[in-house]
Amino acid sequence: MADPAETRAGGREPFTYALASLAAVLVAMIFFFPIYWSLSTSLRNPMDTFTVVGLGIPWIHFEPTLANWIEQAFTPETRQALANSTIIAGLASLLALALGTPAAYALARFRYRLVSGRDITIWFLSQRILPPVAVVIPFYLMMRAVGLLDTHLALILVNATFVLPFVVVIVRQTFLDLPVELEEQAMVDGCGHVSAFWRIALPLAAPSIAATGLIIFAFTWNEFIFALTIASKEAITVPVHMAGAIDTRGVQFWFMAVRAMIAMIPPVLIALIAQRYIVRGLTLGAVKG
Repeated sequence: MADPAETRAGGREPFTYALASLAAVLVAMIFFFPIYWSLSTSLRNPMDTFTVVGLGIPWIHFEPTLANWIEQAFTPETRQALANSTIIAGLASLLALALGTPAAYALARFRYRLVSGRDITIWFLSQRILPPVAVVIPFYLMMRAVGLLDTHLALILVNATFVLPFVVVIVRQTFLDLPVELEEQAMVDGCGHVSAFWRIALPLAAPSIAATGLIIFAFTWNEFIFALTIASKEAITVPVHMAGAIDTRGVQFWFMAVRAMIAMIPPVLIALIAQRYIVRGLTLGAVKG
C-alpha cells in the first residue's frame, strides 16, 4: 500500500508542490542576487561598472577581469584587515565559549535561592538585545582609560562580551535536554560536579557548542560599529576596510565589491564545511522519546 503522504505529494497535490518549489526558488534567487551582483561588479573594469546594462552576466554583457582582485590581494591594508578579523573573531569566539559554556551548565543544573536559573538566562538574553550603539561611548572611554584603543585585545573583549549571552542561552538549553541521569551515575562512581561536566556533559554537548561557536564567529566577523569606533589603524577589520572604499572621486564600487566578497567568503566556507555539525548541534535534544 502506498504511503498517504507520498500519494498527496506525488498524486493529488502536484500543483501545490510545484508552486511551493517555485516560490522557494524565487525567494532563494532574491536573497542570492546581491551576492551575484557583488561578484559581477568585482569582475568588471571601473568603466564597465557604470556602462553595463541588464543582469551584468560575464562574457555576455562585459569581459571579466581579475585586475580588481589582484590589486586588492596585494594591498597591505586588505591583508591586514583580513588577518585582524580572523584573529579577533577567532579569539573572541573562543573566549565567549570558554566563559559561557560553564555558566550555561551551572544555570541548567544548579538551583539558586534568590533567583531562578531561567531568570538569570533571561537577563543574559536581554544583554544580547541591548543595542550596541547604546554602549559605544562607555566602551570607548574604558578602552582609552586602560590604553587599549586600536588594539586586538580591546575588540576581542568587547565582541566576546556581546556574544557571550548567545552562548549561554543556546548551550544552557542543550544541557537541559541532556539526560541528567548520566551525570548522576558518574557522581555515584566518584565524580564531582566539575568532573561530571568535563567527562560526561561537555562531550555530549560538543556538537551544539561547535555550532554555537560558528554562529558567534560569524557575528563577530561582521561586527562594524565597535571596530569603527575603537580601532583606527592597526586593528581595522574587514567590514571597516570595506566601508573605506571611497576617495575624492567617490565610491569605488569595483573595490567595494571585491572587499564584500572577501568578507563573505570565510564565514560561508566555514558554514559549508561544518553544516552537518551545525544542524546536529542546533537540533540536539529537539526530539525525545
